[in-house]
Amino acid sequence: MSFQAYIDNIKAKTGKTPADFKKMAEKKRFVIKGELNPKTKAGEIVAWLKDDFGLGHGHAMAIYATFKGKNK
Repeated sequence: MSFQAYIDNIKAKTGKTPADFKKMAEKKRFVIKGELNPKTKAGEIVAWLKDDFGLGHGHAMAIYATFKGKNK
């Protein structure tokens, strides 16, 4: 599955884009001023996305990758 397919599936499941998730992550202080908080661990973000949005591990990691600036 391509990276874009992961993003498309996340949008279909949650109605949210990576930018929407980033805004929510800023409220949780996982992201500060648009950049990933260096104190935040990938596992914290993955757990949040799994618990709150029902995403699987791969889909949660795709969102984490967008926070890191990968695959924009």
